[in-house]
Amino acid sequence: MKKMTVKQFGREYLKVLDAMSSSPEPVLITKKGKPIAKLVCADAQTSDDFLGCMRGSMKIVGDVVSPAVPLEDWECLK
Repeated sequence: MKKMTVKQFGREYLKVLDAMSSSPEPVLITKKGKPIAKLVCADAQTSDDFLGCMRGSMKIVGDVVSPAVPLEDWECLK
């Protein structure tokens, strides 16, 4: 992932956007050494994007609302 400061991004944002059209590498924008934004290509799937990465790979079987163990087996209810 390429890193650049806010000042660098402000000076070179057109070059950065043009470069992203050919290479979908994300750009981390920092301010005083701390990350404040991440610029990614709109069509790119990044490997560090974990939200939704396992969609469709699991199947819910059975009742997900009821307790897995019967209430009679719970010691705290006796």
